[in-house]
This record gives sequence, C-alpha cells and structure tokens, in this order.
Amino acid sequence: MLNKNVMSYNLLKGKKGIIFGALDENSIAWITALRCHEEGAEIVLTNAPVAMRMGEINKLAEKINAPVIPCDVSSDDDVTNLIDKTMEHFGGSFDFILHSIGMSVNMRKGKSYTEIDYGFNAKTLDISAISLHRILATCMKKDALKEWSSVVALTYIAAQRVFPDYNEMADAKALLESVARSFGYHYGLKKHVRINTISQSPTRTTAGSGVKGFDGFMNYAEFMSPLGNASAADCANYIVSLFSDLTKMVTMQNLFHDGGFSLTGVSHAVIEQMEK
Repeated sequence: MLNKNVMSYNLLKGKKGIIFGALDENSIAWITALRCHEEGAEIVLTNAPVAMRMGEINKLAEKINAPVIPCDVSSDDDVTNLIDKTMEHFGGSFDFILHSIGMSVNMRKGKSYTEIDYGFNAKTLDISAISLHRILATCMKKDALKEWSSVVALTYIAAQRVFPDYNEMADAKALLESVARSFGYHYGLKKHVRINTISQSPTRTTAGSGVKGFDGFMNYAEFMSPLGNASAADCANYIVSLFSDLTKMVTMQNLFHDGGFSLTGVSHAVIEQMEK
C-alpha cells in the first residue's frame, strides 16, 4: 500500500506517460501510478484485456483521472493502437513508460523448468520481454517519446542467479534486461531516451505470490538483506526518481532495489537460522 506520509515534491509536474500492468492495489504499477499522479504527472493506464477483467484498474483510473486503453502487448496492432491513442490523448509525445508485465504460461500449467513446453515458452518470452522491444520500436517509429524521456522495466535477480522455482521467468527477465540495454543504446543516440531495469526485492503482489514457495522466498531475502526487503511503495518512489529530471544521465542500467540482497554473500540472520 502507498505510504501516506510520503511528501510530494512535484518531481513529475508537466510530465506525461504510460503505465503498464496495474492489476490491483497491491501491484507495483498501481502504487507507482498513484505516486506519479501525486508528483504531478498525467497518466494513461493499460493492461491486457484479460487482466483488466480480473483486476480493478478502473478504480485506479477514477482516482488519478486517467484513461484506460486495453493492450495485448504480444500484438503489434494493439501496441500501435495504444501509442496512437495515447498521443491523441496527450496531444503529442510523452515522457515516460513503466513496463510492469510478466506471465509464465509453463508455471501456470505446472511444468517444471526442465520439462517446459516450447510453445508456451515462446509466449512467455513474448509477453514478458519482447513486449518491451515492441513497445519501444513502436514509440521510435512514431516519435512518441520526447527528448530525455525515461523508460523503466521491472525485473528480478533470478536473471543473474538460480532460483529454481522461478522457472522460465528467469530467462524472460534476462532477456528483458538485455532488450533494455540494447534499445537503451540506440534510443539514447537517437533522442536521449534513457532505458533502465529495476531489480526489485520479492514483493507480495498478486503476480509474485503465484511463484511456488513464495513465502520462504520472501523470508530468506528479508534475512539476507541488510535493510530488509524493499516494499512496493519504496519501489514506486524509486521509479518516480528515474522518471524525474534528477536522473537524466542514468541509462542502460540494471538497478538493484533490494535492500542490499544482491551484494550480500551471507548474513548473520541466515547463519543464526542455519545453526538452530
């Protein structure tokens, strides 16, 4: 949930952008949309039609006075329609994008990593990673992003380390991070657009909670991280900073937002648990 004690600094006053993936009030995208609105941004919300039926995105839209445009990110036509309608709504180009999208078909079907269905895997990679390329390529073609715009995609450290139950999503996140780096180079040269990924702590969202053994996953990260796990609200604040003009020279980075988990080999808390 959003921390009501966080102050607003008008960091995004006059900025406009698209937020993908706000499912319900527990999602990072939902909380980020609220924070961006508080900081002065105008927003277009989007999600897959099936996710819109499952979630509560219209409640968020009312709170922040944002239109909702359905988009299947695996469809070229849908992404084109989204960018066209967003530019029509804003009266031109815009300033930021949050990619908070991920789905594992094999995990939903209960298939282990060593026995994945490759057709399902292709769908997982398309929705979870290639979608970022499709969105950015469409924006570039239509000159939809302004100079010095900012794009952020959410990822997880399983892209670098083995977390067995994270399954094919580890491969998807690795690909997502690669797309961000590669497109970050080209869009940076063309229009100073910066593109980064945030590697977030395990977070109790509707999507995250679907990972096998999630509670143990979260507790372990909490024990391992000197600052503890970063919350969804913490992540939203970090995203706001990356959308702001205070981080204009940060691009092509995978930014760990995890309370120190990524660089901690072992913690006293974990040792104590092992010695019990």
